Amino acid sequence: MEVVLLCGGLGTRLREETEFRPKPMVGIGSRPILWHIMKIFASQGHTDFVLALGYKGESIKDYFLNYEAMNNDVTIELGKPAQAQLHSCHEECGWKITLASTGEKALKGARLKRVEKYVKGDTFLLTYGDGVANVDLDKLIAFHKSHGKICTLSGVNPASRFGELKLDGDRVTCFHEKPTGPGQGKDAFINGGYMVMNRAIFERVTDDDSCDLEYGPLEALANEGQLMVYRHHGFWACMDTLRDTEYLNKLWNEGRAGWKVW
Repeated sequence: MEVVLLCGGLGTRLREETEFRPKPMVGIGSRPILWHIMKIFASQGHTDFVLALGYKGESIKDYFLNYEAMNNDVTIELGKPAQAQLHSCHEECGWKITLASTGEKALKGARLKRVEKYVKGDTFLLTYGDGVANVDLDKLIAFHKSHGKICTLSGVNPASRFGELKLDGDRVTCFHEKPTGPGQGKDAFINGGYMVMNRAIFERVTDDDSCDLEYGPLEALANEGQLMVYRHHGFWACMDTLRDTEYLNKLWNEGRAGWKVW
């Protein structure tokens, strides 16, 4: 099952970092958050990645094109670059990564449509390039298969500045509700990413730059009863601001990274 990662946004609320690199390349510890997200999937058996690149996507390409040399020991003989010898020491062997340029200004729906050709299965995983979680992917996928709808998203319940989901049981009836503030309560959920989608979603998006994913396609799925929520009660956090970045780095440095499932 392919894992589509949306890596194209401008990250305007994190301008201190994203002026020089795309948000997925902002670091937690010595690695970009994108690496942490991919490790979450890979540790649970999903290593076929499709990265939908946009803003400063060349830095993500550069990171992975040079990954072997930068993450292995290397023996070289100067003047004979073709004879460089890699001594494998990293744990990411077997990852297949498609780096797809999907446009500088495209919204998420357009990016998804433009990587359709790289998604071969009837079902695929999708998430954003700025959120980490310890979602049990086997349980998420099993839940998705059990209801037969087009899309399942992972609902998370932090004190949030984001729009809430309006729910009827496990069905999302409204995709964007105004947040109710710090006292949301245990039944208030937001979209935490970590989604499972059927190929039918590609019929709901276009390659027009203005095609979004949440505003439009997912709202329509909610109205049609085709959008479901998997309630995730474990760890979840996103890197939306400099404060978020500092918080995630603090957790990592103190050995309290709740998303570290590997």
